[in-house]
Amino acid sequence: MLLVLLLLPPMCWAVEVKRPRGVSLTNHHFYDESKPFTCLDGSASVPFDQVNDDYCDCKDGSDEPGTAACPNGSFHCTNTGYKPLYISSRWVNDGVCDCCDGTDEYNSGIVCENTCKEKGRKERETLQQMAEVTREGFRLKKILIEDWKRAREEKQKKLTELQAGKKSLEDQVELLRTLKEEAEKPEKEAKDQHRKLWEEQLAASKAQREQELATSAFQELDDDMDGAVSVAELQTHPELDTDGDGALSEGEAQTLLGGDTQTDAASFSDRIWAAIRDKYRSEVLPTDLPSPSVPALTEPKEEQPLVPSQPAEEEDEEEEETEEEEGGEEGEDEDSQVPGEQPKTVSPTEEDKMPPYDEQTQAFINAAQEARNKFEEAERSLKDVEESIRNLEQEISFDFGPNGEFAYLYSQCYELTTNEYVYRLCPFKLVSQKPKLGGSPTSLGTWGSWAGPDHDKFSAMKYEQGTGCWQGPNRSTTVRLLCGKETVVTSTTEPSRCEYLMELMTPAACPEPPPEPPASGNHDEL
Repeated sequence: MLLVLLLLPPMCWAVEVKRPRGVSLTNHHFYDESKPFTCLDGSASVPFDQVNDDYCDCKDGSDEPGTAACPNGSFHCTNTGYKPLYISSRWVNDGVCDCCDGTDEYNSGIVCENTCKEKGRKERETLQQMAEVTREGFRLKKILIEDWKRAREEKQKKLTELQAGKKSLEDQVELLRTLKEEAEKPEKEAKDQHRKLWEEQLAASKAQREQELATSAFQELDDDMDGAVSVAELQTHPELDTDGDGALSEGEAQTLLGGDTQTDAASFSDRIWAAIRDKYRSEVLPTDLPSPSVPALTEPKEEQPLVPSQPAEEEDEEEEETEEEEGGEEGEDEDSQVPGEQPKTVSPTEEDKMPPYDEQTQAFINAAQEARNKFEEAERSLKDVEESIRNLEQEISFDFGPNGEFAYLYSQCYELTTNEYVYRLCPFKLVSQKPKLGGSPTSLGTWGSWAGPDHDKFSAMKYEQGTGCWQGPNRSTTVRLLCGKETVVTSTTEPSRCEYLMELMTPAACPEPPPEPPASGNHDEL
């Protein structure tokens, strides 16, 4: 209504009603010169000729509206052609032009230029621009409302389709889960059997190696080659000393032999070798210890579909390179061996690696892997559908304003760059700030709720639980929504510590404009 009145031609303000200086038109009926004046607060009554007599008779100063006698009084500026204004009575005749019509300086000797018409003209231009923004913004708002209606119907339709398809996907996932589990049973049995056979073979190979080492040590200790190792023969190896005196006494040697004076090869291998193995040093470095007959082993194949094998020439070259590398390493080990010591334990050889799966086991593995791949793909598809359903349900049920006019903001983000920071607003999601010269963003809050007053709930948004301030509360942001033809963040301030205020212009905030004033013409009644 104010907008309409201010846009009316200036002639509409020409009506003048006789009243004391400083009294507004709305209060003129309290000042009837035909009878005593009663203070507006009812505190007293005085003869009317004491109104504006430059002496304060009323506690509320209402008897001196046109003078500076009462410090708590108010002077009314008529400001014809512009907006009426109340000023403090203390400013009357103070040598400063406070009213644009200059009526407050009627007796100060100061000549005030009447600027009301010019101010009124500028005010009307500004209001006309605001009215144009409101009209255009409201037009765009109606388009946004229609767009959301169509989009909501499409999203609802898509949601229905996804919910119907979800059941089919769930059935498919369960079927593929069953097929996967069925394919994994023979795979597990075949792999377990393969590992069991390899471990048995490995254990037998190690046992054979230990037996060969024990036999070699027995033959070396049996100096007289009588088929037995005696106490005296065992004493030739002082490294087997048990009491730390550096020599193997007869008693210590007999104890190692289990209390006997000598032992044969079978007993040495079964009982004696395990007790002296770690300390025993060979007198002569073995150059070609017999090794168990174990086929060359390679790493097991990965549990994946088979890939084409390498050409035979490439495999031969790789084997030669491997043998040369292993030979070089063994040579280095032998060069660094201390004479008389047991050969150092070398790193696991090829015989310690599980051999490749046989053709049937590998076929089981391939079939199970294919079943797993199909199951995992179907499970991913189901999760994607479930996530899409959740997102659509959330968006469809979200409160985007009385008619969904704010829905278009849901998937958008807007930025404002200042001297120090880049502020980012993603409506209904989050607000953040990031140093202009680089650095990590700081959360100024995530979506909380609409935060406007009860009569205008959708005029503000609240974002809460942002990054905590040092020894302070979590950051939060209030976003005020202003009418505009474009969607843009216009300002960001921090009126209180860790509490930010942001302004966003958007057509969705434009109210329905009032009817345009009638075109000016000849109106004699005015």
